[in-house]
Amino acid sequence: MQSKPQLLAWLTCDAVHIDPGTGKHTILGAFSNINARHFPVTHPFMVWFLTITDCSPGTHQMKLSMGLDPTQMQTLIDRPFDSQSPLHRINLINEIRNLTFPIAGDYSILIEVDEEPLLATNLTVSSA
Repeated sequence: MQSKPQLLAWLTCDAVHIDPGTGKHTILGAFSNINARHFPVTHPFMVWFLTITDCSPGTHQMKLSMGLDPTQMQTLIDRPFDSQSPLHRINLINEIRNLTFPIAGDYSILIEVDEEPLLATNLTVSSA
């Protein structure tokens, strides 16, 4: 029986720096909501950082979707990644550019690996 991938970390941040000498990841500017003075608002750049484990060896597909209505999600990222072993921890850095929020609200976010949901969460966008 194959194990189901597990999500160990999920962060929204401004950037991720990878130290070239050690390979360590430094998370810069972690945040959990967005405040805007007017709508629609476009956030110029953010990173959705994930750490996944328990992935069987081989290539997998990760999909990140978002929407104000959980039944009408828009795919923002759909990308392959490789796993060497279920014991490895895989850090995935997903850059999101020019993401527009038409109105204030709680935007649903869905993370899937190989079409299996790993996390359903939200990002609050509010009036400043």
